[in-house]
Amino acid sequence: MDNRPIGFLDSGVGGLTVVRELMRQLPHEEIVYIGDSARAPYGPRPAEQIREYTWELVNFLLTKNVKMIVFACNTATAVAWEEVKEKLKIPVLGVILPGSSAAIKSSTGGKIGVIGTPMTIASDIYNEKIKALAPQMEVQSLACPKFAPLVESNQIASSVAKKVVYESLAPLVGKVDTLVLGCTHYPLLRPIIQNVMGPQVTLIDSGAECVRDISVLLNYFQINRSRDGEGVKHRFYTTANPESFKMIAINWLDQDIPVEHATLLVKKGEK
Repeated sequence: MDNRPIGFLDSGVGGLTVVRELMRQLPHEEIVYIGDSARAPYGPRPAEQIREYTWELVNFLLTKNVKMIVFACNTATAVAWEEVKEKLKIPVLGVILPGSSAAIKSSTGGKIGVIGTPMTIASDIYNEKIKALAPQMEVQSLACPKFAPLVESNQIASSVAKKVVYESLAPLVGKVDTLVLGCTHYPLLRPIIQNVMGPQVTLIDSGAECVRDISVLLNYFQINRSRDGEGVKHRFYTTANPESFKMIAINWLDQDIPVEHATLLVKKGEK
C-alpha cells in the first residue's frame, strides 16, 4: 500500500476530464493536480518551450510527494513524456498510447480520425502509435487550435462553440468511423463534437482510457492507496485565477473542490 497522492499535470483545465474518470474508477485514490492555465494553450507553442513548462509542472508535483505522475495533456505527452519518464524513479503515464489502443479496438471500418492541438498533430505521434499497433488503419489528423481556448474561457455551451466546432470538423465529417479526442480539453465539448460528427462515429476520450492504465500500474507496483486509511484530500492548483478554474471544475466534477494559486519555478539542469 502507498497512501501518497497521484499527480496530474495539464496546460489548464482539460486534465479534469481525466480526473473525473479517476474519481469514478478509483475513488479511494488521492489527487494533486496542477493546471498551467496562465500559459494555456500549449498547442501553438514551440516544442522547447512546452518542454520547459512541462518540467516546471513535474517539479511542482514532485514537491507534493506524489507516487505517480500522469500527463493529462496530449501536447505535453507528445513533446516531453519520453524524456520525463526516463529521468524519474516513479511511474509516469501519458494519454496518447491508451487513446491509440482504444481507437483501434473501436474502429469498425479502419478509418480513424484524430483531432488535437497544432503541436500534437504536427508531432504525428497518434498516427505513429496507431500504425505501429495496426498498420492497416487509415488515420486522418486535424488540428483544432480554437477548441482549448473555448474550454479555458468556459464557453463550452455557447453558440460560438457550436459554430467553431462545426467549421473546424468539416474536413472529417463522413470520412471516419472513430474519432480520437486528442486533447484532454476536448471531452468538455463532446456533445457538440458528437452532434457534428454524427451518432455513427465513436468518440475516444484518450484521458479516460489512460485511467485504465493507471489502475494496472498501481496494481503492478503495489502502490494502491489503502482503503482503510484516512479520507482522501484532493488538492488542485492553477497558475491563473483560482476562482475561474474552480467554476469550471465544480461544473465538470460535480463537487466542490479546493483550488489554490501556484507559482512555478524552473530547476536549472532538469530539462
